[in-house]
Amino acid sequence: MNYYSLNKKAPNTTFKDAVIKGLAPDKGLYFPETITPLPQSFFDNIDDLTYPEIAFEAIKQFVSPEIPEAILKTIVEETLSFDFPVVKLNDNISTLELFHGPTMAFKDVGARFMARCLGYFNKDNTNEVTVLVATSGDTGGAVANGFLGVKGVNVVILYPSGKVSDIQEMQLTTLGQNIKALEVDGVFDDCQDMVKRAFLDEELTSKIQLTSANSINVARWLPQLFYFMFAYKQLHKTHKEIVFSVPSGNFGNVCAGMMAQQLGLPIKHFIASNNENNVVTNYLQTEEYNPKPSVQTISNAMDVGNPSNFIRIREIYKNDFNALKNNLSSFSFSDAETKVALKEIYDKYNYVADPHGAVGYLGSKAYLENNPKAHCVFLETAHPTKFLDVVEAVIKEKQPLPEQIQSVMGKTKEATKISSYDGLKSFLLK
Repeated sequence: MNYYSLNKKAPNTTFKDAVIKGLAPDKGLYFPETITPLPQSFFDNIDDLTYPEIAFEAIKQFVSPEIPEAILKTIVEETLSFDFPVVKLNDNISTLELFHGPTMAFKDVGARFMARCLGYFNKDNTNEVTVLVATSGDTGGAVANGFLGVKGVNVVILYPSGKVSDIQEMQLTTLGQNIKALEVDGVFDDCQDMVKRAFLDEELTSKIQLTSANSINVARWLPQLFYFMFAYKQLHKTHKEIVFSVPSGNFGNVCAGMMAQQLGLPIKHFIASNNENNVVTNYLQTEEYNPKPSVQTISNAMDVGNPSNFIRIREIYKNDFNALKNNLSSFSFSDAETKVALKEIYDKYNYVADPHGAVGYLGSKAYLENNPKAHCVFLETAHPTKFLDVVEAVIKEKQPLPEQIQSVMGKTKEATKISSYDGLKSFLLK
């Protein structure tokens, strides 16, 4: 499989080079040249397949021939060493729990898959690679855990000071070894802009091999399509039209779901559920795409004012606005509405959601008002105890800390404070 830049001004390249480079030389995101649908027999017999078998069949066309099939099977099995249960709330709404991995966030899958791909590509390489990543919350911890101790790989994580939860901060600042954290005086978009600028800085890239572990990287983004197939396996016998409500920040997750749909997965529709960072919600209403500075919310992983992956979504639909709108709805909700939803989910269904999942639940309810026969699955993207201050204040119940969270409590935070790109550049050159 070859990949092309969405800016269309750079040479096409292999999966290996796309993973190592992260971003194309013309600043564009990489996208696969072709998407070949899986045979109908794959979906007819999905009940007979394990999760690793499903994932292997879904992903292999995108990584061949750079990773041999035997190696890819091992990578997939190691990546998917935890469960992805669907929990039914009522006849029309379920939630897909994506928080059973080591950092209790949906990004564990992409981070673990990418780390293993990069480790394979780097196994005989004496040159070190620096993974540069911006996080609005969960990406940092997932990447830190996924890449911890990987030979020849250094990880530098930028996060906005005071705008991630305490537990999220502990997960990305306490591991040591090859993991370094930079606490940025700014918002997530500032962190993301610094990362993109670093990739275009020839003085820097002539001295250091940089790659990204944000969802701009194809190896971080594409494995997220597994979730939608796992949910389909659990739900297809209900014979209802399946709709996914995806809490959306950088839009990598919903874009990956659309890739699963391109592979033939029978998904009726997608909902991009936004907090008050509602650039895409506004776009679908006005056909005008106007990125703007992000605002801070209680669903902080979605605090993105210029979502990187939306250009990939537009590419899937050949920039046809009507075709996109037929397959994607979007709603935006305030923090106040999110808190009401958290309480409602707990009181009605005895289920504890996190703020991002609550936004997804609200998107499901909004869609069902006009589509009452659908079955909406909202993605529960992080464990609620990662947002203890919000969740416990709303539901008025103390929550036990899972083992994964307890393991980082009380550790010493190690982070370098920076306030500008010059600070990042200086840190990297040291």
